[in-house]
Amino acid sequence: MSTTTTADATTADRTRQVVVLLGAILAIAGAAWGSGAFGGTPIAEAADGALAADATLLAPASGAFGIWSVIYLGLAAFAVVQALPSRAADPRMRAVAWPLLVSMVLNAVWIATVQAELLWLSVIVIAVLVATLARVVVTLIAHRPSRVADAIVTDITTGLYLGWASVATAANVTAWGADALGASPDDGTWVAAAVLVVVAVIAAAFARAARTAPWVAIPAGLAMAWGLGWIAYGRAEGDPHDLVVMWAAGIAACVAFAAPFLMRDLTRPRSGDSRD
Repeated sequence: MSTTTTADATTADRTRQVVVLLGAILAIAGAAWGSGAFGGTPIAEAADGALAADATLLAPASGAFGIWSVIYLGLAAFAVVQALPSRAADPRMRAVAWPLLVSMVLNAVWIATVQAELLWLSVIVIAVLVATLARVVVTLIAHRPSRVADAIVTDITTGLYLGWASVATAANVTAWGADALGASPDDGTWVAAAVLVVVAVIAAAFARAARTAPWVAIPAGLAMAWGLGWIAYGRAEGDPHDLVVMWAAGIAACVAFAAPFLMRDLTRPRSGDSRD
């Protein structure tokens, strides 16, 4: 058990709090502007529509992107909470604040690469984004939150962010591949189904790895299920219509949703876990 107080805070801690708060504001505002929230070109229309809901078999229907409102709200709340005086010397905040800010900047950079029609670069950026969030999750799993507020703004937000970004990565890679090969939207049924199987396996593996951290595992599973469910809906009701991919996405969504609950482990925290 470790105890931290405001008096333990260093100049580096105060600097981190201010930079992360201001950086989060700029990154979120930049991402919103780049996505067309203030009159710019929406992502679905950028890069000749490569990421539109009807561009590939793994493109989620347009309703899926509503999850960004929740993620941005969570990131903004995290930026505010980490800036509180009581969080200045908090070990968890010290460990994850900078990486989470980096993830916000990477999200804005990803939007910029899509707007610049650099799909190959967008794949690299989103892969780095997922890796950054995965590193944050490793830290969160190792040390349980000592405050409910921190669990909400840090663990739940990161889980949602990683879960959605994981599904978005599959869609992004597919969009880049289809664009590079000049494929039509309905090409590659079995390739898309195979990718969805891989996503389902990843969802189950993550739920297993994060079984002692339900604050992270459950939101991640729900976000993955959300994205996969909208892929299934898009293939059932929209174009391109594909029942094989619909079923594969639907089953993958069920796996992603159920895995965190089936594998949940509520054992007591290890002696190395931090407590305030």
